[in-house]
Amino acid sequence: MVRIRLSRAGAKGRPFYHVVVTDQRSARDGRNIERLGYFNPGAAGAHDKRLVLDVEKLNAWVAKGAQCSDKVAALAKEAAKQTAAA
Repeated sequence: MVRIRLSRAGAKGRPFYHVVVTDQRSARDGRNIERLGYFNPGAAGAHDKRLVLDVEKLNAWVAKGAQCSDKVAALAKEAAKQTAAA
């Protein structure tokens, strides 16, 4: 089954996550099918973006049967609000 989930990157104590489409059997930071964006929980300042997500690609993968993790579903909702406000 295909999942849309977070893949961790960044230094120790400074997490940075890529939003990826991957097979559920692969490791958290292992091979992925496609990268849809990123989530930076430690973003501070006006020039750092906290969330960048391609919502159209995410919706296309969900239409094909991919399942989002709980956190990615919440981030997708937040990204949809950002695009509606812009």
